[in-house]
Amino acid sequence: MERSLTPELPKATNKFKLKDFIALINRVNPKKLVFVIGLLLSLVTSVASLIVPQLTKGLVDTSRLAKISGSTLAVLILAFVTQLTFGAVGGFLLRYVGETAVKTLRETLWNHLLKLPVNYFDEHKSGESSSRLVNDTTVIKELMTSQFPNFVTGAIQLVGSMVILFVMDWKMAALMFLIVPIMVIIMGPIGKMMMTIGRQLQAATADFNGEASEKLAEIRLIKSSNGEPFESEKGAGFIGKIFTLGIKDAKIEAILQPIMTTAMLGMFVGILGYGAVRVQAGTLTSGELVAFLLYLFNIIMPAATFATFFSQVQKAMGATERIEEILVTEVEPIGQGEKIIVAGQTIKAENVTFYYSPERPVLQNVSFEAKPNSVIAFAGPSGGGKSTIFALLERFYQPVNGKLTIDDQDINALDLVDWRSQIGYVSQDSAVFAGSIRDNLQYGLGRKVSDDKLWNVLELAYADQFVRDFPEQLATEIGERGVKLSGGQKQRIAIARAFLRDPKILMLDEATASLDSQSEEKVQRALDQLMEGRTTLVIAHRLSTIVDADQIYFIEKGQVTGHGTHRELIKNHPLYADYVKEQVLE
Repeated sequence: MERSLTPELPKATNKFKLKDFIALINRVNPKKLVFVIGLLLSLVTSVASLIVPQLTKGLVDTSRLAKISGSTLAVLILAFVTQLTFGAVGGFLLRYVGETAVKTLRETLWNHLLKLPVNYFDEHKSGESSSRLVNDTTVIKELMTSQFPNFVTGAIQLVGSMVILFVMDWKMAALMFLIVPIMVIIMGPIGKMMMTIGRQLQAATADFNGEASEKLAEIRLIKSSNGEPFESEKGAGFIGKIFTLGIKDAKIEAILQPIMTTAMLGMFVGILGYGAVRVQAGTLTSGELVAFLLYLFNIIMPAATFATFFSQVQKAMGATERIEEILVTEVEPIGQGEKIIVAGQTIKAENVTFYYSPERPVLQNVSFEAKPNSVIAFAGPSGGGKSTIFALLERFYQPVNGKLTIDDQDINALDLVDWRSQIGYVSQDSAVFAGSIRDNLQYGLGRKVSDDKLWNVLELAYADQFVRDFPEQLATEIGERGVKLSGGQKQRIAIARAFLRDPKILMLDEATASLDSQSEEKVQRALDQLMEGRTTLVIAHRLSTIVDADQIYFIEKGQVTGHGTHRELIKNHPLYADYVKEQVLE
């Protein structure tokens, strides 16, 4: 059966409520005092806007221009100036509160993401997480910085206008309430539909973001495999789903806005007609009718924006749900545990078992011992679990059974940051970031290092010559994932970085496996220097790099099937001996 290229839509849930959104905002400690000040200024603005119709009524009812009071004009001008000035300042303060709250939210989410365990990122695409960080927080930002301030000022204006209207003429004001039950009946189901579609749209966007990030990061593989047509079709599936949801959302908003507008215009026409009859009957003056209509505008204008506000609230609640899913995920135990100096201590694995799912064990009862300043090597078929041992030592994962110890202390009881700071890790494809060579060498140190020191470690890693050949030398930008460097150059940069960290434990994961013979020779010389005086654990497919190891552990299907020196294993382990023969090492 052929698998569809069109992704399935995520299912929306209805469990999230407005109180959860408010709780999330309170969690980031918004500037409440500034918010209150902004709210008070907005209140002053609304009061000024409520005075204007009353002054206008007096002007209209004055039959001759000469009778217009100068003080009335002065108060009217003052009301306009107050409305303009206080409205601008109040609006800015409310927006400032929103911007700072979202800034704190993004910082909180970013810091939380950085502290999540590796298994979280095994289960979630990086693009999906970045979509939560950027897109979902943008939805909340739009609500807090734009829609909410408008809603607050509009609500004050609306309530004040309605109170005055009832005081002026309760019969005309009562006409407005005839439309309220109708609007509630219409808005209820529409609001639920908008919430469902908003959540689906955010999830679909995150899925596409994750897919696009993953594929663009491996664009060379796509091109070398002529995978453009396949990826184009697959991407079209994601884009099509986002388009479909966007059209559904647009249809609802397209229906909602005219409903609101029509209802408001109908109310305006009805009140205007009824008011005109009252003016002709002499029970209402022309000035009162004009004032009444101005107050009605004070109601209609904010009410027309409320539909957009409530739509944004529904989207923000969906975004909040997604963000909260990340924030409730437990982080690594940073800042906990004991700090110890690992130099001169013995590392042991005691019956370590690990799996992602019970039916597919990765490691089973693995035990080994690495004495101080010794070289311990792991060999065996690919997929046997060798790299998983390194991942457990780095505490990316926790053993299901058994334990890893140093100086007879469980490494999980140690301070995580301190533990990792004493480990140097060089892999087959050493990671580098976009930026300069200087930035990559100093990455994670937390301190600035002199150029003399940087050149010194580059020399130790046999990397100084090619760096000097670059016109900008240490300031050379190496591109995303170091695309401007060769494999051997990246490896030597990684080794220089390890020299700079001065690790007490060194882990080498097939560090020379993908290099040409000339690069391998230079990298191996650099590694030999780096290994001096350190406890070193090595994973190697090329057995020539580990023949001098103090102990070699042969791992098959997640189990240690033999260990000893190179010569001992040749005698006692048939499969290891076969590996040696294949690589012509005898």
